[in-house]
Amino acid sequence: MLRQICTGRLSVSSACCSVILSLRGLSPNNVVSRSASTISTLVDSFTLKKKSEDIVPVVTEDVEVETGLARGPLPLITHRELNYLPFGRASRQAWMENLDTIEEQKLGLVDLHPDVFGTFPRIEIIQSNMQWQMLYKKVNWTFAPSRAELPGSQRKPWPQKGTGRARHGHRKAPQWHGGGKPHGPRGPKSYYYMLPFDKRLHGLCSMLSVKHAQDDLKIVDTLDIPTDDPKYMEDLVDKRKWGVSVLFVDDTDIAPKNLALATDSIGHMNIMPVYGLNVYSMLKHETLVLSLAALNKIEEKLVFHLNRHNPRPPTARKIHKGSFIS
Repeated sequence: MLRQICTGRLSVSSACCSVILSLRGLSPNNVVSRSASTISTLVDSFTLKKKSEDIVPVVTEDVEVETGLARGPLPLITHRELNYLPFGRASRQAWMENLDTIEEQKLGLVDLHPDVFGTFPRIEIIQSNMQWQMLYKKVNWTFAPSRAELPGSQRKPWPQKGTGRARHGHRKAPQWHGGGKPHGPRGPKSYYYMLPFDKRLHGLCSMLSVKHAQDDLKIVDTLDIPTDDPKYMEDLVDKRKWGVSVLFVDDTDIAPKNLALATDSIGHMNIMPVYGLNVYSMLKHETLVLSLAALNKIEEKLVFHLNRHNPRPPTARKIHKGSFIS
């Protein structure tokens, strides 16, 4: 009845006043003169409560353009399906942020696989990955010629007998100054070797877990920014208190135009495709920024290799000379 009174569908009579006052714990005989004000107070309080419940914030198109919120209703994501989730282990979670405004905005929660972003960090595996990446491209170009490779004549410096001096065959012998070097460096020498597949796999998982544990892993919806001004990226990093060096990772090797132009003149901000992500680059940069598409690809690949049945992939098998990988 009170709802009908508030909506104007029912007139208030004296009987209605008595019933409402009795519900309020008041006596109609004692508060006859105040019944009208009491009823109006009840009606106003109910109407205000009803109006506050019905209010729904609506973002107009002009506000969306000004604030950079031209996207779907928030939150954009609250759950992701995780494959091969270990029994008894809960998924890790991280906020998904935006890059189209300098101020940080939370767009949703992202579930992360515990085997990729919540594993125990193996420091020795991280160190072996870093040493492998530093050595596999190193080449020692030092070269010392032997006595046969030196230019010049091979005649004897003096006769074998009759001079009182030691016997010598020619001046390119190792004991002579400027002579050939026996067993010297024979460059170019490559220090390339292939790190075992499991160490490369667990090195990536350990580094991603370390970045997530240190709050240096940032997940964004896209890498699109509204301008190509480098000052925008510097202000964004400073406002959000990220590390000085930032690595942006996307699912393709074609970076967004504005982000590529904005970071081109900043030496400590780099962009990398998802297939190039490595341990050394994650160690070199303080903050790792992953797009949601890149996160899906990284997690899909790593989880697949962590749970497959083949312990020796084709890249880890011994390939004999003259044979091919089937």
